[in-house]
Amino acid sequence: MNNQFWFDAVGWIGAAALLVAYAMVSSRKLEGHSAVFQLLNVSGSLLLAANSIFYGSYPSTFVNLIWAAIAIFAIATRKRVSPR
Repeated sequence: MNNQFWFDAVGWIGAAALLVAYAMVSSRKLEGHSAVFQLLNVSGSLLLAANSIFYGSYPSTFVNLIWAAIAIFAIATRKRVSPR
């Protein structure tokens, strides 16, 4: 199989991860500060960034890398803040 197939698959998996995260928070199955939500955001946005780099869509790459950075920051600060 060619590279286009793999990068398409990576992009679809990334899109699904972000949509699942959004749906779970919207339906109150996950909290917005939960590790699962943030990990879905990190993985989904990095997979979409890989797809958009492959296709040369740099504005989408930028948005997805910032999205991943925000999620990573949320995970890092979550571990440092003591639970109430």
